[in-house]
Amino acid sequence: MKEEQIVFVGNSQEKGLRTIQVLDAKGLILAPGFIDPHTHLERDLSDPEYRSNLACLMQGVTTVFTGNDGNSPLPIGRKLEEWERNGIGTNAGLFVGHGAVRRVVLGLEAKQPTVEDLEEMKALVAKSMEEGAYGLSTGLFYAPGSYAKEEEVVALAKVAASYGGLYDSHIRDESSYTIGLLASIEEAINIGRKTGIPVHVSHIKALGTDVWRKSKEVIALIESAQNEGINITANQYPYLASKTSFRATVIPRWAEDGGNDAMLERFENVEVRKRLIQEITENIRIRGGAEALVFSETENPDYDGMSLRKFAEIRRLSQAEAAMAILSEEPNLGVISFNMVEEDLKNFMLKDWVVTGSDGGSGHPRKYGSFARKIGHYTKKEKWMDLSFAIHQSTARTARILGLDRRGLIKEGYFADLVLIDIERYTDKATFDAPYELAEGVEYVFVNGQLALEDGEFTGKLSGKALRLN
Repeated sequence: MKEEQIVFVGNSQEKGLRTIQVLDAKGLILAPGFIDPHTHLERDLSDPEYRSNLACLMQGVTTVFTGNDGNSPLPIGRKLEEWERNGIGTNAGLFVGHGAVRRVVLGLEAKQPTVEDLEEMKALVAKSMEEGAYGLSTGLFYAPGSYAKEEEVVALAKVAASYGGLYDSHIRDESSYTIGLLASIEEAINIGRKTGIPVHVSHIKALGTDVWRKSKEVIALIESAQNEGINITANQYPYLASKTSFRATVIPRWAEDGGNDAMLERFENVEVRKRLIQEITENIRIRGGAEALVFSETENPDYDGMSLRKFAEIRRLSQAEAAMAILSEEPNLGVISFNMVEEDLKNFMLKDWVVTGSDGGSGHPRKYGSFARKIGHYTKKEKWMDLSFAIHQSTARTARILGLDRRGLIKEGYFADLVLIDIERYTDKATFDAPYELAEGVEYVFVNGQLALEDGEFTGKLSGKALRLN
């Protein structure tokens, strides 16, 4: 390495090169720095306490993307400039969020854009792409993105496509809430078909009892589209539980129209409440029952780690009424939802178009453990795949999907994002009970040629770059 680049790969003595510093890597595995295409780290990277991104560095992750699920900071350029000015521990790129754009123009209302509204939204996407966004992200499961029809998304995806961007989507339904899992995959494919934009399904899964063991049908749909010439890939985190807002999990989208205050007013309307109880009860069933819904990131510490079932028993309420009761107290409550089966996880993980992504935010071990768990548990212990495949799906394949310039390979002329791993010790330590435990086994991490981790300890260097597509 010289400065921020790899200048030679091979035996330096045979080449007659003079080296200033040599690391003894005996017994360690050298790999490109891992790349996480889906996180929720925009606030961490802006926080002096967390901008080192140590949770990622300790897994060997040197590049992260955020602004996923339709939720991004705006303006994009201002956030990238802030990261450059203050320093960040890993490289970081941004998507422009469809939900964020829609919120600026239409607020939180469940209405369709006028011609003028759509032009304003397209202009915001164009501006964001010019400022460096890597593409358009959607969260069509979440309000306000869920209020958009396919035609709206197509119009905005065309703008992102014109700049060479990616369409990164939390699809409309990963379960059986509305149009269903398969129809939602078809919608994502159709957006790619109509626009020519590469499609990336973020955290591909079969969520909930109604769609368990549907992974082979999903795979067949996607591979049929690939054979048609549509560029579609996906990412996945290696856990059987998701983490999201409790409101999104149990409350139908029509009840969120207008935001939190409007939702809470509906809770108090006797006739509306009857309908809500029916639909919330069904949504709880879809997720695997009230025992499978565990509160996270609660304002009241007594609720943290408590299941909806337990809360309902304590309050002596039906499960649906208990859901409304706790949301009346904590509208932004998070939930860990145990809703997947290992058969589907494995089927997706073994596809060469599915890469590792953490969806990492707070309250779930995936932020601190996804990459280490995929290799430590599913590669080394369960032997689902060989090590080279697992590393490729965390590096070069991801870089190619995202359109990253000179990252993801150990190659001359590439940026020196490198990790040295003690593979025997490499494992995740974070659990659902203790989600903030750092991974173990990564000895050295270089970010743009600077040593960020040495002997498993953070060096204090903030050598990450704010990445721009354009």
